[in-house]
Amino acid sequence: MIRITDASKIRTITIDRPESRNALTSENLDGLAEAVEHTNKPVIYLHGEGTAFCAGADLDAVAELNRESAEAFAERGQRTANAIERGDSVVVAGIDGFARGGGVELALACDLRVATPEATFAEPGVQLGIFGAWGGTARLPEIVGLGEALDLALSGRVVDATEARRMGLISRITDDPRTVAEEIAENAPDALRVVKARVRDRSSVGVQAAREAETFGELVAEHAEDIAAQRE
Repeated sequence: MIRITDASKIRTITIDRPESRNALTSENLDGLAEAVEHTNKPVIYLHGEGTAFCAGADLDAVAELNRESAEAFAERGQRTANAIERGDSVVVAGIDGFARGGGVELALACDLRVATPEATFAEPGVQLGIFGAWGGTARLPEIVGLGEALDLALSGRVVDATEARRMGLISRITDDPRTVAEEIAENAPDALRVVKARVRDRSSVGVQAAREAETFGELVAEHAEDIAAQRE
């Protein structure tokens, strides 16, 4: 199940299937997408219950798929990852323990990936004759580079938090990833929304620069008093 807890500035989304290492079915993917899309909180903290972040797709469910339903399942995962990436809220993945396959792909869609020292990561799909199809083949090389992405995806090997940090797969290592979400939430919500949109903007450099200038002007006008106070 997907469990939601709202505080003043943070929506906490918990993948709560510890008996399956928080593996996801179609229903879970839909619930996660809805939890991300239907909130006005500036920050979302996404984590897993128990000793895993997310094991990816529920293999019991995958085993029952045919070609058409497998394609639909992949599209469901992509919709969920896109909701995380494209939404207004800054999404912080708190990764404690096991992250595999689709779990890594969901984390890749988040704005920040923060892990505990116990976190481990792998894309083991090739060992089963499949691969991650929730947008990971696009996001992984964008985040860690082509060479590291091919190494992870073709080998299926497990990397620990230290190596994941070295290659840029995660942003930070800390005993309590939620503190990073709380740190981010202390900033101005409108600035968080705009910075996320601009950094993730894949338009041409010229178009992006124009949008940066426009939104910078909007924020300066909105926060003129705060800016002035900093000069005193």
